Amino acid sequence: MAQPLTVGAEEEFFLVDPGSGAAVPAFEAVSAAASSAGPARRLQPEVSSALIEAVTEPHRELSLLADDMRALRATAAAAAEAAGCAVLACGTELLAGPYMPPTGSSRYRAIHRKYGAHVFGHIPCGLHVHVGMPDREHAVRVNNHLRPWLPTLQALAANSPIMLGEETGYASFRSMWWAYTPVAGPAPLVADASQYDALLDSLVASGVILDRKMAYWFARPSEDVPTIEIRVMDVCPTSDTEILLVGLARALVATCLQAVERDARVPSVSEQLLTAAHWQAARYGMEGDALDVSTGRPLPAWTLVERLVKHVTPALSDAGDLALVSDLLLDLRTRGSWAGRQRRILQEGGTPADVSAYLRSLFLV
Repeated sequence: MAQPLTVGAEEEFFLVDPGSGAAVPAFEAVSAAASSAGPARRLQPEVSSALIEAVTEPHRELSLLADDMRALRATAAAAAEAAGCAVLACGTELLAGPYMPPTGSSRYRAIHRKYGAHVFGHIPCGLHVHVGMPDREHAVRVNNHLRPWLPTLQALAANSPIMLGEETGYASFRSMWWAYTPVAGPAPLVADASQYDALLDSLVASGVILDRKMAYWFARPSEDVPTIEIRVMDVCPTSDTEILLVGLARALVATCLQAVERDARVPSVSEQLLTAAHWQAARYGMEGDALDVSTGRPLPAWTLVERLVKHVTPALSDAGDLALVSDLLLDLRTRGSWAGRQRRILQEGGTPADVSAYLRSLFLV
């Protein structure tokens, strides 16, 4: 039996005041507080100085990835505490506050100048999953097969109903935030890697994006490492939920790779229906109907999750992940989605600050 595909994760976190829960521009202080040894070197800057990114190593065993993610979270939490702040795993900035300045990177400063503080002064936080690919050609072709399934992962990960102190009406407002950027949403359907790269080059040449990394599609071949990167999911409060999402994402990529290798036809999906399915996932998450892109009809979101799990069960079994993913999925379904849990706090008279405190209490769980 072939080895499981390698998988790694990037988790973006807010740095917040431990009392108020408001975002603070503390990346430099947290970075200085982190030890240069061990996993701390994989705590990296993001566009905003109120964010920190934890980057795992690639792993073939999901249990080892889980250990890596938990070690990085523990290191980030300890460094933040030493710097006088705390770490929050939420898709959007919960409390109103001034825009956060960019980190010191010249690229990030250029992004702020190009798109404005309104966009990148309150950048949201996601979970990005990298799955190893044989080469870029395979990554591009796998991406074509991924597209119909990504709204289901998006809904399952929804963890951003509150933005800057307001209930937005969306389970994943982070997903809607990306509409501010000029190149985002479902990846385009392309024939091969050369066509994909030509499209990226034309977008950069147009001046609409500053470089190839600013194609913020929901999934894309990485520009740095030989992977396909799924970036449609909100970051979630617990490492258990993150491992669930990573396990499903890898199994989905493995299933799509098998389809590519047997030269299966790319699923025929209406571009408008696919966009609508992503909107529906962002709006309702797991608490309402999702859109079945194969029929254009609404279905309960959990029905589409069950369909996804059935689709990838052989890949989960081959990787040895089926039991773990099934247990974690049952736990999430029993306890409720993260967007639903945030909203319950508000419905019971709590405030966005209470939501922040609750989510922070689960960071190391």
